[in-house]
Amino acid sequence: MTAQTSLPTAQKEPPEQAKPARVRSAFSSYLGLIGALGGMIVLFSILSSHFLTYDTFSTIANQIPDLVVMSVGMTFVLIIAGIDLSVGSVLALGAAITSVAALQWHWPAIPSALLGMAGAMLTGCITGAITVAWRIPSFIVSLGVLEAARGLAYQLTNSRTAYIGDSLDFLSNPIAFGISPAFLIAIAVMILAQWVLTRTVFGRYLIGIGTNEEAVRLAGVNTRPYKVAVFALMGLLSGLAALFQISRLEAADPNAGDGIELQVIAAVVIGGTSLMGGRGSVTSTFFGVLIISVLAAGLAQIGATEPTKRIITGAVIVIAVVLDTYRSRRRAA
Repeated sequence: MTAQTSLPTAQKEPPEQAKPARVRSAFSSYLGLIGALGGMIVLFSILSSHFLTYDTFSTIANQIPDLVVMSVGMTFVLIIAGIDLSVGSVLALGAAITSVAALQWHWPAIPSALLGMAGAMLTGCITGAITVAWRIPSFIVSLGVLEAARGLAYQLTNSRTAYIGDSLDFLSNPIAFGISPAFLIAIAVMILAQWVLTRTVFGRYLIGIGTNEEAVRLAGVNTRPYKVAVFALMGLLSGLAALFQISRLEAADPNAGDGIELQVIAAVVIGGTSLMGGRGSVTSTFFGVLIISVLAAGLAQIGATEPTKRIITGAVIVIAVVLDTYRSRRRAA
C-alpha cells in the first residue's frame, strides 16, 4: 500500500487513459465478429433459398449448446496460456459414466447425470494437477489424457453405444419458440462465465496468470490452485456437454466428441482469445461459436461435400490464428 500511495500522479494516469482504448478495442472486435457473422448469413441466404428461415436458426440454436459450454471452458484455459486437447474424450467419458450409473447400477437420471459430470470434472483435475505439479506443457498432458479417457469410455461401454432412453430428453425438447432448455442453460453459463472473468478477483487472477505468471506469484498469489481449477472447470463443462448430447441421442456413444476439440479451439480463437494467454472474452467466444455453426449449416445447405467443408473450416481457423498473431505483434509494438 505504501508503494502505491508514493507513486507520482503521472504514473497513475496511464491505466485510466488506457481504459477508453481498451473499450474501443473490445467494441471494434465485437463489430468485426458481428460483421463477419452477418456477411456469412447474407452470403448463404443468397446461395440457398432455405437458409434464411426460423427453422434454420432454431436448429442451429438447439445444436450448439455442447459447443458453447465447452468453448466457455476453453476460453478460460487459453487465457491462462494453456490448452486442453482432451475435451472430446472427456465428453465421451462423462457420457459413458452416466450410462453405467443409469443402466448397470439403475440410478435415477439426475444422480447418474451428476456422477457423469463429476467424473469429467475429476479428469480435468487430473490434467491440471499433472500440468501444474510437474510443470509439463498442458498440450502434452492433455494429449495423453485424450487417449486414456477415450480408452476408458470404450471400456465402460464395451465399445458399443449405450441406449439410455428418454430420461434426459427434457434438456433437448423445445419449450418455447422452438428453443430447448439446453440452449438456455448454455446462455446462462456464458453470462455467468463472462461475469466471473470481468467482475471477480478470480477472473483478474486468471488474466494475470496468462499475461505474466511470475509477476502474479511475486505479488503473493499462489497460482497453482487457480490453474488446476480452470482445468477442472473445463472437465465439468465437458461433462455438461455430454448430458446435452445424451439428451439429443438418447444414448451414450463412446465415439462422441471425436474431433470436437478442433471446433472448440477454433471458436475460441475466432472469438479473439489469444493463444499466448492473458486476453479473451467469453462473449466474443460465443460469436465464434455462432460463426463456426452458421458456416457448417450454410455449407450443408448449399450441398458442399465433406472434404470441402473441412478445407473451408481449416482455412477459417488458419486465418483466425494469423489475425491473432498480427494483433499480438501490434500490441507488443
